[in-house]
Amino acid sequence: MTLRHRRTLSAALATTLAGGALAGALLSAPAANADAWRDKEYWLKESGVTNAWQVSKGAGVKVAIIDSGVDGTHPDLKGVVVGGTDVSGAGAPNGQKSIGAKTEHGTLVATMLAGRGHTTPTPSPSPSASASAAPAPPPPPPTTPPAGGPDGITGVAPEAEILAISTWLGSPNPGGKTDQEQIPEAVRWAVDNGAKVINISLGSTSPDWPQSWDAAFLYAEQKDVVIVAAAGNRVGGNIQVGAPATIPGVLTVAGLDGEGRASVDSSSQGISIGVAAPAEKLVGGIPGGSYAEWAGTSGAAPIVSGVAALIRSKWPEMSATQVINRIVSTAKDAGAPGKDPLYGFGILDAEAALKNDVPTTSTNPLGSIGDWIRVHRRGVFSEPSQAPVASPTSAPPTLADPTVPVAKTPATMDDALPAAVVLGFGALFAAILTGAAIQLRRVSKNPPAVPEEAETGALLKVDPPGRT
Repeated sequence: MTLRHRRTLSAALATTLAGGALAGALLSAPAANADAWRDKEYWLKESGVTNAWQVSKGAGVKVAIIDSGVDGTHPDLKGVVVGGTDVSGAGAPNGQKSIGAKTEHGTLVATMLAGRGHTTPTPSPSPSASASAAPAPPPPPPTTPPAGGPDGITGVAPEAEILAISTWLGSPNPGGKTDQEQIPEAVRWAVDNGAKVINISLGSTSPDWPQSWDAAFLYAEQKDVVIVAAAGNRVGGNIQVGAPATIPGVLTVAGLDGEGRASVDSSSQGISIGVAAPAEKLVGGIPGGSYAEWAGTSGAAPIVSGVAALIRSKWPEMSATQVINRIVSTAKDAGAPGKDPLYGFGILDAEAALKNDVPTTSTNPLGSIGDWIRVHRRGVFSEPSQAPVASPTSAPPTLADPTVPVAKTPATMDDALPAAVVLGFGALFAAILTGAAIQLRRVSKNPPAVPEEAETGALLKVDPPGRT
């Protein structure tokens, strides 16, 4: 490759947000009851989540979602979003404005991770004809249904709390901040505000990441935070895993199809994959109180993040390294024996992750960004002198920032992705845009067997607002 890396990450970040921002990409679907969407959450049983709930539902754990913003007013997220911020310069200060090329993406991720469902109000009976002549009694005062309930989407960790961090990725940011600024700022904010798990359902077409990201991911590692990232989708141009899912120590999630095999469209491959989870025939909530069907590793990642929250709730003192080890070591081996580039260590088994005896370890099976920096940035950094302690919301960090070496930039690389990747991505840019993981397919009466366009999102069906 002779072209130097001169373009910013924003031009190549294949953020597969499953939103309906692309003109003509989404069509309305017949209205469905909210409980009908609940019935479609097959992964709760097949991945062992419902049995894992016998042990933990994620209470007391904050999970940060770095995405397009989360609609905290969605009925299934009532009381779930407890904090947030915007790192793009174009969103709401609390991270709850849906922004970017695919506005729905963050809310889809959030409902799958920590949705609590809702209770649909019972309509008042119509007055009888005989009673119509009598003066009508005054209407009762309006009541607000309690949070949670049997309708809508329930997440993998329904008692966990969400920190919403909005980013603008995949199209020109009116706030002016690049991906090189937004991603590390988002990771740092999440750590400083008490997140024990960070979900990043975003990805790029390059395995390399800007050096500006090093310090933030090292910061999270030293503060004992689990980071989960989507592997990306072949249908969106991610033949192999791209950053940030290639960063050592990150728990990278591949996608499975409806039969539990490695998905052809809604996944990718690479040596950094840690575990595989369902990525097709997914459902989730979208801004405005509606629901949608979608697909991609953007949806597989919050399933795994939810399991990490269940573990951290059950064992609050367990290190991030041991949480990750527990997830991958209890996964069901699939594909080639042992770890492989399609399934990683295997298929997620939430019940085993919560119930099995797992030997302790001090080594992250997916590596360490600190060790990587020592080797590849040719420098040294200081280790924390005390055990990491989660900071309360809006409080300053309890440890000093890690010291990251200033390395000489390689001759063929700067802080951006390869220009060749940008050029190869340009033809897809109008369709791919934002999030590492959802293949968007046009909805029709007879959907095609393969996507009409090489898109990374996948809203297959939408239940319009006001039609639940």
